[in-house]
Amino acid sequence: MEERIPLTPPTIKPIKDNLPRPRWSVMIPTYNCIRYLKATIECVLAQGIDPEEMQIEVIDDHSTDGDIGALVAQVGLGRVGFFRQPENRGSLRNFETCINRARGQFVHILHGDDLIKPGFYKEIERLFNQHPEAGAAFTDHIYIDENNNELYAEKPIMAESGIPDNWLSQIAMGQRIQPPAIVVKRSVYEDLGSFFAVHYGEDWEMWTRIASKYPMAHSPTHLARYRIHTNNITSRSFLSGQNVRDIKKVIGIIRDYLPADKKQQLSRQASKNFSIYFAHVSHKIYHDYRDPRAALKHAGQALHMHLNKTTILAFAKLCVKYCIKYRQKEMNKVQGDHVIAVSTT
Repeated sequence: MEERIPLTPPTIKPIKDNLPRPRWSVMIPTYNCIRYLKATIECVLAQGIDPEEMQIEVIDDHSTDGDIGALVAQVGLGRVGFFRQPENRGSLRNFETCINRARGQFVHILHGDDLIKPGFYKEIERLFNQHPEAGAAFTDHIYIDENNNELYAEKPIMAESGIPDNWLSQIAMGQRIQPPAIVVKRSVYEDLGSFFAVHYGEDWEMWTRIASKYPMAHSPTHLARYRIHTNNITSRSFLSGQNVRDIKKVIGIIRDYLPADKKQQLSRQASKNFSIYFAHVSHKIYHDYRDPRAALKHAGQALHMHLNKTTILAFAKLCVKYCIKYRQKEMNKVQGDHVIAVSTT
């Protein structure tokens, strides 16, 4: 039986037929995010790239929240392909299917709840033309909420476009790229394989794996929009604590991609950076997700990951809040009124 979480990078098969190939493949993996999918498809169609130049296809992981095929047909008007998994295979296997079905030279995995801005593909093409040696090209990104409101922008990596200096060391210390912002050469996936090992942090591992073997071109323009909402893999992993366990595993995997003299330093710094991030997330779990017990457990995991001022303080504060039941009556009332709906499965 096929493993839901591959233990090694799944193989991406080269295209061996002689049929014409487009320059771009925009592959849209989706699972139970029909609320956002129409906008995702429309933002790609709005780029105005001809079918001969761009393959667009939705890969549905057996969603249960609506008729994805009907939506694709309605919005795509025959321009957008559709493939439905015969059963739910999980995000990693769905990404693998996306890449293997992609026929273009450049593969953009655009999740079904994310967006790109006008000019995204022109900017990526400019980067590849200026840096043909690059295995991938990416822009900066903006975080948005469930209602498309912009929350904040990712801190720029460089002031001008180009190949970032010491990029492997930079990316090995923490996630700097969100999936809608990056396009990868299909030949690179054929060389390195697909996503594996974890459901949270699998993209960080992939970008670092690419950086260990190929230059990566970057543009400081914010042309991608990464959505944060309460029912995606990221949010569910916060509540279960799986995010901390997965990141620890990814840090161990990434060590093998690093020069021997930098393994310990970069791995330790990655642990510190993520522990600080998870400490802040713990307070979000308490107040935004209204789950004090999960928040306290999460803060303890962050503390165990790396002992520093931020993780110690976050854990101490949450212990006090939990003990005095800070705002817990209010939280229970809100949850009872079904204002917050967060899946933990």
